Amino acid sequence: MLLTMRIIAGLFRSRSLEAPPGLATRPTSDRLRETLFNILAPRVEGASWLDLYAGSGAIGIEALSRGAAHVTFVERAPSALKVLRGNLARLGVTSGFSISPGSVGAYLKRSQKPARAFDVVFLDPPYDAAEEYAAVLGLLGGAVAGLLAPGALVIAEHRSKESLEEQYGNLARTRLLKQGDAALSFYAAKAADASS
Repeated sequence: MLLTMRIIAGLFRSRSLEAPPGLATRPTSDRLRETLFNILAPRVEGASWLDLYAGSGAIGIEALSRGAAHVTFVERAPSALKVLRGNLARLGVTSGFSISPGSVGAYLKRSQKPARAFDVVFLDPPYDAAEEYAAVLGLLGGAVAGLLAPGALVIAEHRSKESLEEQYGNLARTRLLKQGDAALSFYAAKAADASS
């Protein structure tokens, strides 16, 4: 049986989304999503988003609902991809997004020079895949930093009891928000050293 959640605000406000059952795809709670988008409000409209480990697409669809220009969804699990495509179809979303089926690591390595750099990157790997955080944040702070637009934010959702590093390459944590069992770590690229 599929789980349901709602879109918080924007064009699709109060519309329902489905999420695949099981713990492998763990949707971001409505409350945490609302907090995230309250923080990001001035950055959403017109922005280019990268939704890694997209699952049901709730984060990226919320961004589209609030005026994001484009969202790229990256997801590997066939059941989650089916639900993601179904959610977009039920809402009548036919443009402003792309879906990249496959692993996040493979996507990042082949997309080093995107047509448009991303303003916001959200990653929410399965909590039990702790090594994914270091791998992906390390790539975004190093080898694939060209995916990020100037001033981009990278946000990782993780267990509140699990601490992520303060820095991954050129990405430095700027904020840590804990809400119940979940936490959001916000990262931004460090400014270049003016003396160099």
